[in-house]
Amino acid sequence: MNPRSVTSITAAKKIVEERKLSHIKVGLIDIDGIMRGKYMSKEKFFSSLDHGFAFCDVVLGWDSNDDVYDNTTYTGWHTGYPDAPARIIPESCRELPFEENGLFFLCEFTPPADVLCPRQLLQRILAKADAMGFKAFGSLEYEFFVFKESPESIREKNYIGLEPLAPDAFGYSIIRNTVEAEVYQEIIKVSEAMDFPIEGLHEESGPGVIEGAITVDEAGSAADKAAFFKTFIKIAMQRMGYMATFMAKWSPDWPGQSGHLHLSLQNKDGSSAFYDEAQKHNMSDTMRHFLAGQQKLMPEVLAMVAPTINSYSRMVPGSWAPTDASWGYENRTCALRVIGGNPKSQRVEYRIGAADGNPYLVMAAALASGLYGIENKLEPEEMVTGNAYDMDFPKNLRLPCTLWDSARRFKESKITHELFGNDFVTHFAATREWEERQYRKHVSDWELKRYFEII
Repeated sequence: MNPRSVTSITAAKKIVEERKLSHIKVGLIDIDGIMRGKYMSKEKFFSSLDHGFAFCDVVLGWDSNDDVYDNTTYTGWHTGYPDAPARIIPESCRELPFEENGLFFLCEFTPPADVLCPRQLLQRILAKADAMGFKAFGSLEYEFFVFKESPESIREKNYIGLEPLAPDAFGYSIIRNTVEAEVYQEIIKVSEAMDFPIEGLHEESGPGVIEGAITVDEAGSAADKAAFFKTFIKIAMQRMGYMATFMAKWSPDWPGQSGHLHLSLQNKDGSSAFYDEAQKHNMSDTMRHFLAGQQKLMPEVLAMVAPTINSYSRMVPGSWAPTDASWGYENRTCALRVIGGNPKSQRVEYRIGAADGNPYLVMAAALASGLYGIENKLEPEEMVTGNAYDMDFPKNLRLPCTLWDSARRFKESKITHELFGNDFVTHFAATREWEERQYRKHVSDWELKRYFEII
């Protein structure tokens, strides 16, 4: 049986029996977009399929460094970090590549922990889209740097003087992707084996940076595939003796790493809800309202899209990352790029996203804000022509410049509470404020060089 043909509990059990597996790997996505998981015995796996299982809720209560939050209500030392109910998703079954010869299944939290679960949050937004008569489609494309390093060597070097896969900027280079063919072929091989197929893969502009565009799918599946992409590309690189990073910006000498999201809506009859050949740029009223919602709410949902301290190092003028909630037609200097052409290709590219974003939260933020625009028949601000970096935008379109400001804006917005629920907004904002507080304790090399002697 092909793992991607599994659509039910019965089928999930059947494929495990067919392959005579004693253990199955399961995983779920935490607040930071990190895939956490474990092996389950066949007996435990079958029982979990039928009745659900319990997963320690600390994965909703700690950061990317496994340090527990001290400012969250749902879980913490005050709750004792109990188990939270979760379920296995049969239709997420994947072939494990490499030499494991096993199977992998995604999981998600169920009530009451579902209110904080990133995957469940997106499912609620998709249900809203369905109730409004739409089906959402999306795809994510990621830039990531590859280094000739190991987990040990990067620590020994204190993350300084790392050796990239190749030197200098060779954007779209056939030389690079041919000389480094084994890296590219391994990425393609893993993506095909695990069903996150790549539509385009190329050398980006920078030392050892690669960009992969995942093939479009229904929005929920697209987020799943993005989560697999980020996790298993890192695994593939480490198994080859390399390291891949999805940081938003690892060096001040090179542009940041994007995680652009492409989104479109279809009507229930399968026709494009975004395309109208009678309108300018073929933008239907629905698409225009959707775009307006994304533009209006971008400053308020930015914490979901730019969730780390490092995210804001990328968003500076001239770095191929937008700094205001601008939009333009086929304009890559804007935060929102309208892409036209025909009913199949008509879409919005949400360019504010960086590679460090949680794909479920990025998708939920971009989709929910667009649906809000449709519901309220919002109209976008004037379209940008030319270089958006050179323009002065009104205050309502300016994006927060720090994670702290983004978290506060997110927490204080009435609309975010309406779209994502009080529990999620309160919890997620607290986790971002925690992240900012952790950073404030840090003394950087820049500070030492600037102040140590002279001040």
